[in-house]
Amino acid sequence: MAFELRTARLRLRTLDKPHAEQVRDYFARNREFLEPWEVRRDDEYYTVKTHKKLLAADRENEELGSLFKVWIFKADEPNRVIGSIALSNIVRGAFLSCHLGYRLDYMEIKKGYMTEALREVIRYAFEELRLHRIEANIMPRNDASLGVARKLGFYNEGLAKKYLYINGVWEDHIHMVLRNEALER
Repeated sequence: MAFELRTARLRLRTLDKPHAEQVRDYFARNREFLEPWEVRRDDEYYTVKTHKKLLAADRENEELGSLFKVWIFKADEPNRVIGSIALSNIVRGAFLSCHLGYRLDYMEIKKGYMTEALREVIRYAFEELRLHRIEANIMPRNDASLGVARKLGFYNEGLAKKYLYINGVWEDHIHMVLRNEALER
């Protein structure tokens, strides 16, 4: 079942296997741009077949409640993916937390799209999913991503040394956190 959040300029949608070509196209367009920030990927990753499998796996994790992932579209370009946002490793119980990941098309950066999209996803996470913490791990040299996180109220909880294996290197990450203070009252 498709799900959509809306902002003034954007549509944030869950996608399934029939949308694999749109997702593949996004990654193909942004392959070089995303390379320094993500895991190393071989040519097979950039196929429709691979993205059908990945979208199916996302759907399974969404149904289990461990993932909430939306793909970003401009309202005036409703068929072209320009990015994604994922709340992953969602844990309930006493923790009520998740990890946040986001990416944007290189042609769409510095236009406020990611801040706008994240603001709506954070609202959804806190008000609808009733999460307490959203945690984002960001490489210290990723000034743009750190800027977006800070603008949205995330604070630095420390440095995780050699935290993730990114593009062939164990990279340090700054552990940024946003708390749902309404749940603390």
